[in-house]
Amino acid sequence: MSAGPVRDLASFAEALRARGMTVTPEQVSDMARSLGLVDLTDRDQVHSALRALAITDPSHRGPYDDVFRGFFEGLHRPAATTEQHSSLASARSMKPILQTIPESVVEESQSQAGASAVENLEKKDFADLDDAELVQARRLVMTMLWQPSDFKTRRWIRARDGRRPDLRRTMHGAVGPEGDLMRIAMKKRRLRQRPLIVIADISGSMEKYAELFLVFAHAAQHRLDNVEVFTFSTELTRITEDLRRRDTKAALSAVTRSVSDWSGGTKIGDTLAVWNKQWSRRLARGGPVALILSDGWDCGDPAILSEEMARLARSVYMVIWLNPLAARAEYQPATRGMKAVLPHIDHLLPAASVHDLRGVVSLLDSIDRHRN
Repeated sequence: MSAGPVRDLASFAEALRARGMTVTPEQVSDMARSLGLVDLTDRDQVHSALRALAITDPSHRGPYDDVFRGFFEGLHRPAATTEQHSSLASARSMKPILQTIPESVVEESQSQAGASAVENLEKKDFADLDDAELVQARRLVMTMLWQPSDFKTRRWIRARDGRRPDLRRTMHGAVGPEGDLMRIAMKKRRLRQRPLIVIADISGSMEKYAELFLVFAHAAQHRLDNVEVFTFSTELTRITEDLRRRDTKAALSAVTRSVSDWSGGTKIGDTLAVWNKQWSRRLARGGPVALILSDGWDCGDPAILSEEMARLARSVYMVIWLNPLAARAEYQPATRGMKAVLPHIDHLLPAASVHDLRGVVSLLDSIDRHRN
């Protein structure tokens, strides 16, 4: 990327973080490269390029626009020559846009956090990551882009662009001084996001995967409208409120204090029985998607597991089972636990890497995209 009037990119990222946005060094590096592909004198192009890389949550659109205006106010100018670019960059009277990034810095960031390096990390099994790679993997999971689709509920709402006449409102409007006009009121089905229920196995066999999946659940909690999260090993624990904390470390610390059966045995059937009895009526409304993370190793009765899994499947719209072992080429769902649940699930997906979790997000985003 050639040098130009590109000042204070790091400060721009810091300002975004101060507004509650998660902006990683990898994203900053991508922003720097993206600016080499647009016309720096065109404010709209710069805005769109940085926005596409900075926003991972629809709620961040407002904060991003506010910060962008603070850095770019009054800087839109007609196309300038190279000499004019230099004078603009050195002028003290004008607010800086972003900081000029030397070629060496860009090349170094490209070598350290380039597309190939990130791709390799994304495909690496969580169980094989070292401490530094775990930190990077957490950041990648935290900054995943969620674009959930809406589905049509049974409820009808008033709408000018509706396709069905609202006879009750139409007749109500026919009474009065303008009754002879008979204006036809219209309505349409209300749209909303489908709820998500997450049930994560934290038993001993899942120890290497549970933490990053809870980071994933925390990201879902702050990207989607309605998410309920539970953990289980020997008992079921609701951790929804713990994950409402915006800071990921604080949220995981709260979960650690709330959960008492880390790395224990696994009784999936008994756990689902508790969920079906205590939580199903409260949380299974609105056609939720159930996301279950477990390798299927179960020390309980497989008949109970099959029965309770069938009850769960009947109460939700879809069941997605995530098994870290499913990422292995030679994997076969041969354990008695997986054999018991297979007839009652809609999707069996791997969940052993960042790449796998991106696939889960894509599936969740697409469930209702073509149904409306």
